[in-house]
Amino acid sequence: MATAAIQEKEQGKQPRSVRVVLLALMIAMLLAMLDNMIVGTAMPTIVGELGGLDHLSWVVTAYTLATAASTPIWGKIGDMYGRKGAFLTSIVIFLIGSALSGMAQDMGQLIGFRAVQGLGAGGLMVGVMAIIGDLIPPRERGKYQGMMAGVMALAMIGGPLVGGTITDHLGWRWAFYINLPIGAVALAMITVVLHLPKKRSSGKIDYLGAVLLTVGITAIVLVTTWGGSEYAWSSAVIMELIGIGVAALVGFVFSQTKAAEPIVPLHIFRSRNFTLMSLIGFVTGFVMFGAVLFLPLYQQAVQGASATNSGLLLLPMLLSMMVVSLVAGRVTTNTGKYKVFPIVGSVLMVGGLFLLAQMDTGTSRFTSGVYMAVLGAGMGCLMQITMLVAQNSVEMKDMGVASSSTTLFRTLGSSFGVAIMGALFNNKVQDVMAQKAGALGGKMTEQSAQLDAASLAKLPAQAREAYQDAVSSGTHSAFLLGAIVAVVALVAAWFVKEVALRGAGPQKPAEGDTTKDALADGAASDYPADGAASDDPSAGQPSDDRQAEGGAAGDAARGGKTVAESV
Repeated sequence: MATAAIQEKEQGKQPRSVRVVLLALMIAMLLAMLDNMIVGTAMPTIVGELGGLDHLSWVVTAYTLATAASTPIWGKIGDMYGRKGAFLTSIVIFLIGSALSGMAQDMGQLIGFRAVQGLGAGGLMVGVMAIIGDLIPPRERGKYQGMMAGVMALAMIGGPLVGGTITDHLGWRWAFYINLPIGAVALAMITVVLHLPKKRSSGKIDYLGAVLLTVGITAIVLVTTWGGSEYAWSSAVIMELIGIGVAALVGFVFSQTKAAEPIVPLHIFRSRNFTLMSLIGFVTGFVMFGAVLFLPLYQQAVQGASATNSGLLLLPMLLSMMVVSLVAGRVTTNTGKYKVFPIVGSVLMVGGLFLLAQMDTGTSRFTSGVYMAVLGAGMGCLMQITMLVAQNSVEMKDMGVASSSTTLFRTLGSSFGVAIMGALFNNKVQDVMAQKAGALGGKMTEQSAQLDAASLAKLPAQAREAYQDAVSSGTHSAFLLGAIVAVVALVAAWFVKEVALRGAGPQKPAEGDTTKDALADGAASDYPADGAASDDPSAGQPSDDRQAEGGAAGDAARGGKTVAESV
């Protein structure tokens, strides 16, 4: 097997078994991303059968809360006890939650089972990113950025279409059951092919830190979910949640300085690049999910597009994001340079959002598509580069917490983006409707500023035109805010330090070590596998300031048996 791996490396390919693992990881990533898209389409049918319309939002909120709260914990468990076991466990929990959700008999059961599903989903994305971080050196990882961006685009485009088809022909329960065969394939492939170090940590999980972090994240997500919709931003409930969240997070930070095995080791934030990538990831999440929410709404309400094809409306942005991500990854792999991408990506993101803010009732679909493509190009430069640089900025032993922290910042960014841009949009729509349609306009949007296509078609022509003007004004305000926030990412990108990517240069092999001669230069197999020296507490320690910031080229090559030899 080692000989075959060497031959494939010499031909510029990853070992076939590593490629099989990557395929399985992409399937798992698709599971995590596709679920909410499919379920969102099925929700009207679910409410029609189970009732509980007043608890509808909790079907999504319970899943989001559980995912966000469990993300850092999954990363730490993987670092302490081995990534393969943690990842397989998260898949099993996700599938159990999916099966139970499909069997739910009332809305209360569905909400509870969605929380179980979310617990598993928290480990899916973290597991994928951390395992890729173990298998593929940062220099080589850029080759696979297009693959990951493609999975994201497939989920966003295909999710609503698949969800509608499944609900119409098989029933809403299959919106959950569809996860079972897909997840089983990923589970079987990873079980058979993936071989990573079996760790036996003597430390104990930081339960206090886990509880404080869970409470803090839960409070933040609830504030961003309920603020301006369920409760006024100045209401006692929102103020209490903010107080609880701040107190819990302050307590969490203090507890991490005392814990033997902290959930989020604070020393990883001493790396300038890691901190900057976390900030850029937060802004990217803020912008991206705001765009995904408001662009289809604008095109349906103002440009008369069909809600059925809402996923296809985002095609210019998603295709641009996928292509640019692929190009950025290839350039990073070939040159080892990456600082240009956060800068260019931030400029394009600011420019794309500013252009989108200029849309009005007369903007054509072609023009809005060009604006979306500019925004997509910016996000394509940023989406995977942020994870790549963040992982390259920490020691191998912290790969899991680095991946989970970066994912968490992006998730929190999306929560804040949807909440703040949504509040601004709703207020603007209601104000414009009140001005242009009088008391009738204010009454039409007092419950929600978002009218569906059927409701819009029933409005008198004057009211419909007023609503289209209002939506146009609302999207202008939301995207203008997004452009202002995106400037933060641009400023952060200027301070990113160009540090050599691990695997970026040829290693000097030990004399007579022919296997390492063939596999040393940035191969996937540079990373340790079963029985490797990665369990040695000294493995992966930086030898100078340069390594502490970004990791030395040979940091990943330490260890005994290679991934290629193991698989």
